[in-house]
Amino acid sequence: MRFSVKVGLAISVVVITFFLLYSWERKAPSVFENSWQQYKELFVEDGRVIDTGNQNISHSEGQGYGLLFAVEANDEKGFEALWRWTQSTLQRSDKLFSWKYVPCARNDASCITDPNNATDGDILIAWALLLAAQKWHNEEYKLASDGILSVVEQKLIKRAEGYTLLLPGEYGFVNSDGSIQINLSYWVFPALLAFSEITGNPVWSQLYRSGTALLDKARFGQWTLPSDWVIFNDGEFSLAEALSAEYGYNAVRIPIYLVMADDEQTPLLTPFLAFWKQAEVPATVNLQDGSVAPYSYSDGMRAIALATQSYTHSRGKETLNLPIVSAKTDYYSASLILLALMSLSAESHY
Repeated sequence: MRFSVKVGLAISVVVITFFLLYSWERKAPSVFENSWQQYKELFVEDGRVIDTGNQNISHSEGQGYGLLFAVEANDEKGFEALWRWTQSTLQRSDKLFSWKYVPCARNDASCITDPNNATDGDILIAWALLLAAQKWHNEEYKLASDGILSVVEQKLIKRAEGYTLLLPGEYGFVNSDGSIQINLSYWVFPALLAFSEITGNPVWSQLYRSGTALLDKARFGQWTLPSDWVIFNDGEFSLAEALSAEYGYNAVRIPIYLVMADDEQTPLLTPFLAFWKQAEVPATVNLQDGSVAPYSYSDGMRAIALATQSYTHSRGKETLNLPIVSAKTDYYSASLILLALMSLSAESHY
């Protein structure tokens, strides 16, 4: 009887140990992983990320975010599908990506309506490939990332007035008088840190430093916020001919990129934090005349605000009561929510 009891106890210990080990390996999906699954169900079809708030087009930005989120969620199969579509449909012969795809009958590269690139999309895709190469030990992803970055450096980085500048696209952003349209949200700060660290190429740290220096100077209006677009000319900044004089759907990404880069220059975040303290936060504000949108900021923008406030107040990475991705959420707002969730992960900070 005593022997049977001992055997029974031993078996129980083995079973419990196995169960605990199995449970450890099969841990419950994280908040981010669940959000990514919802995002995929709503916005991803056969590797194509669909911008539901923009007539269901696709673009390099969306593919970049999709790839980035797939890596964060450790979704290798999802990543493969996204990269397959991106590479076969959007990638140009020079390794950059056509920015705009409008669904058409053939569902291939013939649906591209604007072959110009969007540099933030190129950077997001290269970053996601670099992270995927590290996570899944895939040298092909590393080579693909290297190829993109080489062309970004060659075609899209320009030095002027002591700054290292990032052209928003290959064509259409340098004016006849030499002035340049700049979009500071195209400086994906955590990506630039990763490029600098992994490639060893000093251009990426130079671009990072110039980005924060520009951000410190290119501020306008009552809230001293950066605009979505700004004209840079002879070391000066102007909104007069900018594509948009608003702080809004582009510039809202700047603070979360700083947070994800773990940038200690908290004063760069101060204007955003002040703007978000209003009882009713508008989606946009015109930095020339002070007029604001007649509607509140989106759930995605609110997620960015909450994650940034958490970072500056406590440096905490806890899961906040962020808005969730649901059937009512459009592509861009959902992307901002997932960026906010990513910022709460230590692995997403460089």
